[in-house]
Amino acid sequence: MTLKKKLPKNKQEFVQLVQYSITGGAWFWSGYLMFALCDQVFGLSLFWAKLIANLFGLSVNFALERLWVFDDHKRRVKKLTIVTERYIFITIANLFIDYLTVRILRDSFGITPYIGQFISAGFFWGWNYLWYRYWVFATNTKKA
Repeated sequence: MTLKKKLPKNKQEFVQLVQYSITGGAWFWSGYLMFALCDQVFGLSLFWAKLIANLFGLSVNFALERLWVFDDHKRRVKKLTIVTERYIFITIANLFIDYLTVRILRDSFGITPYIGQFISAGFFWGWNYLWYRYWVFATNTKKA
């Protein structure tokens, strides 16, 4: 039994939200640095720089979310396929939403993609928490 499981339900949820915020920060900053590298050093287009940065950040995020934030040791191996399928599905949707958000902010409002990523990250903090908690890493995952 983990320390988190020994806490009252509302405190467990608070701890989970704090952990989620930390892993989201790891995702954001690893992806942000990869975007800067792809954009400034390699000179890739916005699409490719965002795609590579997101895939890199998502790899960091998936491991941390699965093993730390939404960990259920008993289900970890048994439900890996379902969780992975759901994570991939929401990730693909998120990639398009993130790219379009950053591109629209750049093209329509003149906001640099570096600032656009912060705006996009604010949206995804709440959006992904709900999807991860209640669908992707949900305790009662069932095959659709």
